[in-house]
Amino acid sequence: MALPDREELLRLDVATRLQLIEELWDSIASDPAAASQVPLSDAERALLEQRLEQRQNDPTAARPWASIRAQITKPR
Repeated sequence: MALPDREELLRLDVATRLQLIEELWDSIASDPAAASQVPLSDAERALLEQRLEQRQNDPTAARPWASIRAQITKPR
């Protein structure tokens, strides 16, 4: 598979580049084989385990990503 030209990608506007990043990351996160290849430091692994434990202890404290994203992307 041919990759897009790097220079062409870098000329895209910021919003488009961010959208591409999000789509690429989502494709990695949704593929267990790919996700298992993402290296984690011991500190990152500990933080994830801590957050999972917090979620299990209080499931109502979590908010859906869609509501958080809407909050941080709304115009000020």
